Amino acid sequence: MSNLNRRKFLGQVGLAGASALAVPNILRAQGANGKLQCGFVAVGGRAEAHTGAAHQLGLQCIAFAEVDKSRWGGVHNKEGWKDAKGYTDWRKMFENHGKDLDVVFVATPDHSHFSPSMTAVSMGIHCYTEKPLTWSVREAQLLTAAYKANPKVVTQMGNQGHAGNGWRLAYEFVKGGSIGDITEFHTWTNRPIWPQGGKRPEGEDPIPADLDWDAWIGPAPMRPFKKDAYHAFKWRGVVDFGSGALGDMACHTTDGIYSIMKPGYAASAEPIFMTAPVDDQWPAGMTIKATYRENADRGGFTTYWYEGKKDGQPNMPEVPEELAKDGKKLPETGNLIIGTKGKLLVQGDYWESPRLIPETAQKAFGKPKELLERSPGHHEEFVMACKGEKPREFSQSNFSYSGPMTANIQLGNLCARAGKKLELNEAGEITNDKAINELAWREPRAGWGPLETRV
Repeated sequence: MSNLNRRKFLGQVGLAGASALAVPNILRAQGANGKLQCGFVAVGGRAEAHTGAAHQLGLQCIAFAEVDKSRWGGVHNKEGWKDAKGYTDWRKMFENHGKDLDVVFVATPDHSHFSPSMTAVSMGIHCYTEKPLTWSVREAQLLTAAYKANPKVVTQMGNQGHAGNGWRLAYEFVKGGSIGDITEFHTWTNRPIWPQGGKRPEGEDPIPADLDWDAWIGPAPMRPFKKDAYHAFKWRGVVDFGSGALGDMACHTTDGIYSIMKPGYAASAEPIFMTAPVDDQWPAGMTIKATYRENADRGGFTTYWYEGKKDGQPNMPEVPEELAKDGKKLPETGNLIIGTKGKLLVQGDYWESPRLIPETAQKAFGKPKELLERSPGHHEEFVMACKGEKPREFSQSNFSYSGPMTANIQLGNLCARAGKKLELNEAGEITNDKAINELAWREPRAGWGPLETRV
């Protein structure tokens, strides 16, 4: 397999994704024991949630890639997985085992999500990728197109709250007419809880013997290793590697917005507050405003995202009078949904406990009628679809849902990098400053793009 160059890769699919092309059916055989054969790109840190779930659900790991050999026990210490072949370079896993893999889980730092995920989907391998699905706007759009072009492949993004009941209950409140037509969403988070707003560290340190630094950097521009600056986990706030608080939490905390509103691409996005311009790290605090077009089912609406600190205090909306009336404050993280007839408060990152405010409104309305099927679990719905026990779309945070969602989320970071308001057409292309479209994509470092692309 060979890496695709920029001209060929971007020529195959436009900014917002091309129409699906016919692809041959790819038949993938399960192992002799009848188990789905899986591989992992990363097995330490957050990836342990996926190695653990896959093992519990009866998948058989045959190969994995983890840049830090000190973490290989995440696979080898599990019963029945000690013979799985380990690599520090994910490309070798696909080159040597791609024809035998049924499922791949990708849980690297944000900047390394796209290339192995695109490779898996294009090879006909079911793919579960951690949130945010991609590091950039265009990567998300390309994975969305790849999902459409490879109809045998099951996918899932790792926003596990999407399998919960919280957003479903909020959906049922809204569809039940409890707050009228939605006009605004206000979403806030207590992140960042990692270094953010600082400068690039100077100097370099010896690379640990167990760490493949070249593979860790992957598609990003090479920089020296610096102890305790990036690996194991201080990379989230660094622009080259992470997506800041937006990338960390918006796939959870704004999930209900996409589930309820099905908004398509934003019409505009702008930073209305930043503690400082984007440098090597994302700002220590910012507020992003986005607008969405009306469609046949609803009116247009506006979203506000709050993160970090403002004037030394948590950056969040003002306490609504309906909540103050009950003598309460806003939770540490959550959503405030404003409608033409009322307001809904959603507590927590995963849409826990949506309730009408004030409490008198909740008591008067009661529990909404159940409209949506509940999920058996985030990993469970993915594996059931992979096995063919359920339809492909039973894996509900698939790339046709999570791809556009991630593109909109990364648009918030993109307007922060641009330092200005961005306007977009319905295809997701920036129209008021077309040069900014170049920031929506980053050319992978030589050799670290997808190994195969079918879009």
